[in-house]
Amino acid sequence: MEPHGEPGLLRTDSIPEVGEDAAATVGMSETLSEEEQNELRKELAKVEEEIQTLSQVLAAKEKHLAEIKRKLGINSLQELKQNITKSWQDVTSTAAYKKTSETLSQAGQKASAAFSSVGSVLSKKFEDVKNSPTFKSFEEKVETLKSKVGGSKPASGDFGEVLNSAANASATETIAEETQEETH
Repeated sequence: MEPHGEPGLLRTDSIPEVGEDAAATVGMSETLSEEEQNELRKELAKVEEEIQTLSQVLAAKEKHLAEIKRKLGINSLQELKQNITKSWQDVTSTAAYKKTSETLSQAGQKASAAFSSVGSVLSKKFEDVKNSPTFKSFEEKVETLKSKVGGSKPASGDFGEVLNSAANASATETIAEETQEETH
């Protein structure tokens, strides 16, 4: 008898875990009385039977679940989409996500303002360059070249048109010179 008249309640030896060697289990059964061993065997059989029953019930429930999903037209891909959507909703409703989103939004606004400012500064600088005396002098020289090469056409258009026209005239002049050299 154990202390307090209860057999086995305050046992100091451990119950072997699954996977421990059989020698430890045999040693344990030697310390149990025949009556305790019979009780444990009955309990073991009962627990194994309950596990078997629960496994069968679970299998039947899973089969029923699959049938209901099939009737509703729910497939694995749709379930995955729903799970992802639900997870995304859960994430977006968290305080951390909201704070991060707010911070990124503010950063985006600041970046946008900075880019706008840089664009304004660059635009102003290009305008300053275009109005500088050096650029005006260069533009006048290109227009003079254009009028000499292109004939008596009045100078019109923007700087890009003037450059294209001068380049075309220069190419035409080069071809004409090569043709003259070949004929002489």
